Amino acid sequence: MNPKQGVILYGPPASGKDTVTVALTELNSRYAQFARLKVGTGKAAGYRMGTVEQLRKLEASGGVLYANTRYGNTYIIDAAGLNTAFAAGVPVVHLGQVDGIRALVDGHPADWSVVLLWCPRKVTEQRSAGRGDRDIAARLGAWDATREDLDKHPGTTWDLTVDTTASTPQNAARLIDQLLAQRAGAATA
Repeated sequence: MNPKQGVILYGPPASGKDTVTVALTELNSRYAQFARLKVGTGKAAGYRMGTVEQLRKLEASGGVLYANTRYGNTYIIDAAGLNTAFAAGVPVVHLGQVDGIRALVDGHPADWSVVLLWCPRKVTEQRSAGRGDRDIAARLGAWDATREDLDKHPGTTWDLTVDTTASTPQNAARLIDQLLAQRAGAATA
């Protein structure tokens, strides 16, 4: 029996997590971006918007696998949401904190493929401006925090590393898809 598979895309803002996820879903419809629960304001696309009360109930029931605060919002990975995502296919979870990776891998049994998507700080700034972000300074602060996070966790291992300035989103998606196929083949051997 094959274990359920999931993908974690880790990287700083504008490293290509959204773009690579779109390429993955175009490559194979079994992939779908995991919609984290978001408590706060701003962009709602790609999130399940929630309330502080919902967050409190999830915390009280032990349903929160990981939560972080950034840009004045709280972003939650919840067990119930992940179960729904796994029932539909292969969830693609976006993270920018190594602690989040660890919480997810340790807290939700699955065959997780952990992928580092990377771009230089200047590229984050250019991409952020190009997509019309109004909070570029905050995005650059998050890039700095991601770099510091990596420096604090030098033993972190990646199943795949992709420089998104050198690889197209479609190529990155093919590499991720091949990685999952290899892992599934190894699990059945």
